[in-house]
Amino acid sequence: MSYYIAEQGSWRDGYFAVSMIQFSLVLLLFITLPLWKKVAQLHQSDRKKDQENIEEMSPSNQIMPTTPQHPLRMTGVKYTLIAFLLYCGVEMTVGLWGASYLVGERNIPADTAAVWISLYYGGITIGRFITGFITMKLSNRVLILAGHLIAVIGGLCLLLPLPEVFLLAGFVLIGLGFAPIYPGFIHETPARFGKEHAAKLIGYQMAVAYTGTTFLPPIFGFIATNFGISLFPAVVLLFILLMLVSSERVNQLLRNKNLGKLK
Repeated sequence: MSYYIAEQGSWRDGYFAVSMIQFSLVLLLFITLPLWKKVAQLHQSDRKKDQENIEEMSPSNQIMPTTPQHPLRMTGVKYTLIAFLLYCGVEMTVGLWGASYLVGERNIPADTAAVWISLYYGGITIGRFITGFITMKLSNRVLILAGHLIAVIGGLCLLLPLPEVFLLAGFVLIGLGFAPIYPGFIHETPARFGKEHAAKLIGYQMAVAYTGTTFLPPIFGFIATNFGISLFPAVVLLFILLMLVSSERVNQLLRNKNLGKLK
């Protein structure tokens, strides 16, 4: 988009290019639908085999009935949902309001600000590419914590009165820090709360993720309108810190729960 605005002075061709990319992704997903169905059938077959094995191992080939626990009442779930809401909300807030902050508060040229926000999204993309390799060496929890800490450093680069180059570094670091958080949260769901609850919980996570995407940017818009867009770095850093606290609170609750079982 920044290329079309800078080179052609129009946003229309930029939106057309973006729409073509999105259409291509939809077409690709449509073509791969048979593969998704095949994977679903394989998972269903595996679940049936696991159920048969449990029945064979249980006394008299019968399983004692248990009362299922509602997923939202499980230990740590609510903090996980808060972390999801904050993550998607702050990711969208940085993308939507970052350029306005750079232009309106830091007097960065509009085309330069657009490029810097593009590099923020580039940081997310490159970070997830790198995460795909190092995830074989590090656990999801370590990657999530590292991502939060990198994002906090990026937020401090925006907040502190540092030279202009640190603004760019701050946006890139926030993008790199965000990279492992969302997929890490998703991949940790079965490990934290059990495979039998994973599908339903991921559905809840998607719901609160879209809620954060929908409401947090307008909330910052209200703050910027009434108190000034200069609060952008402080609000972003606050969101990141709250997300970090929520994520670590989940780990703490689950550790305490496991220790209680051992006792």
